[in-house]
Amino acid sequence: MSFSSKQLSSPKSVASALCCAAVFTLIGSSVAAEVSYPDEFATPMPLLGDVLGDFHYPISSQSELAQQYFDQGIKMMYSYAKVEASRSFREAHAADPECAICYWGEAWSWGSYLNGAMTTAEAPRAYAALTKALELIDNASEKEADLIHALEARYIENYDPATRRTQDQAYADAMAAISRKYPDDLDIATFYADALFLLEERRGYRRLDDPNVIRLHGVLEGILAQDIKHPGACHLYVHATESTPSPELAATCAEFLGASIPGASHINHMPSHTWNEMGLWEKAVRSNIIAWHSDQKAAVGQGVAIYPTHNLTMLYYAASMGGAGASAIQAAKDLAKLDKNGAQHAMALVRFGRFDEAVELNYSPKDDVSRAMVDFSKAYSSLKLGDKAVAIETAEELTELAETTTARFRFHEGNNIIGTLAGILEGEIAWENGNLEGAAEAFRRATRYYDSINYDEPEPLPFSPRHWLGAAYIALGAYDAALAEFELDLDDHPHNVWSLHGAKEAVSKMGRDASAYADELQQAMDFSDVWLPNTKF
Repeated sequence: MSFSSKQLSSPKSVASALCCAAVFTLIGSSVAAEVSYPDEFATPMPLLGDVLGDFHYPISSQSELAQQYFDQGIKMMYSYAKVEASRSFREAHAADPECAICYWGEAWSWGSYLNGAMTTAEAPRAYAALTKALELIDNASEKEADLIHALEARYIENYDPATRRTQDQAYADAMAAISRKYPDDLDIATFYADALFLLEERRGYRRLDDPNVIRLHGVLEGILAQDIKHPGACHLYVHATESTPSPELAATCAEFLGASIPGASHINHMPSHTWNEMGLWEKAVRSNIIAWHSDQKAAVGQGVAIYPTHNLTMLYYAASMGGAGASAIQAAKDLAKLDKNGAQHAMALVRFGRFDEAVELNYSPKDDVSRAMVDFSKAYSSLKLGDKAVAIETAEELTELAETTTARFRFHEGNNIIGTLAGILEGEIAWENGNLEGAAEAFRRATRYYDSINYDEPEPLPFSPRHWLGAAYIALGAYDAALAEFELDLDDHPHNVWSLHGAKEAVSKMGRDASAYADELQQAMDFSDVWLPNTKF
């Protein structure tokens, strides 16, 4: 993240930088001589003010500057901008070196959070800041002292990530007691919910009848019942509901979440986790466009860039499912510039039938899965442009790779993704050869691989092989089988234009009233920018 020269040269920032340098020395000499900090900490952290909204958590400090930086640190952590949060809290205790809760803020910000466990590099920083907070605890209010003591259960001098569950459980127990003691403090309740969530598996599906899920939801719902716009609680609630059968539980707070910390791109983006699961593709795209704008605004100090590649990946995925080709392809191109990969760009071109562009791509990803995505896209496009030889050779290579690779893609076993692509390509080759039964069999195999892919946010592919399998069944006259596949896909990806188109066609071919699907498709196509001759190109 970068800022304007005007921000960095402001009197407050310069004064803060001088204070901050002293704090670095103080911590280094009296608490933790071996503690090191990222390079960003050599640069003063400016106040972003209105960029991050008006959230406020009053603390025991007479310094207005310390209060402002403390508020900024909380907002940064609610947005998962971990380094920026830590820098903000350091500025807070630089402005008021006697502020115990300011040191608590820095210690808290170095800890584990939903997207990552505390590292061995971060642990000494957390322990050093906690040690200083304890030294100054007589300056804290009773509530602040309770929060500081809770971190004693969380941080130990010799931290081992492999056994952090022991500290996480002790911290959650401590926060449960504090939350009961201060039932009207919604931020303390949010800290408690965050502690509970750290005890759960981050990935995978969640059952609504799981006692741990019930407890977590209960805490978050209690907060949101009092403040539906609470950014920290809603952020967690979106994550706590998206992989359940009822992601719409978070829809009400998600309406407000994106603007709650307006310049933080991850907060802008977060509603799309709910909108994707509900099939509200246009809203998901819009959330991620706003997030991408905040990522870009960070270069001039008007935003905070947080996970920009994730924002673009979610944008590309939602636009692909919603039929918004221009948005999907542009997001994938921007993503290729950031991650130097290009796999998503290649697949977006196939999804929207831009075969002449796909065959000209010169991306060469190194990992098996990304390379398979590019190879699949170029081979599929070559087939559509009349070159069967390239398609056949690539299909054979992908089929073999699916059986032999040990690669992973994000949190997925790579063979399931590669096998899906191999099956789609082999099915298209069979179709081109007039072998519809062979095509359907290959698409069925692709679907079996696809159904083994774990839950993710977003999914690793911007399409479902059922879009191909359903089309093959229609071509074979098996309209009821086609409808079953499209309906299965609509269960997984509500309101996606591809399966709505296929379901409408299948029902029409069966001689039944297709008006319900036609109406839903028309509504979905109001956002789409592509004409659909089929459920695939």
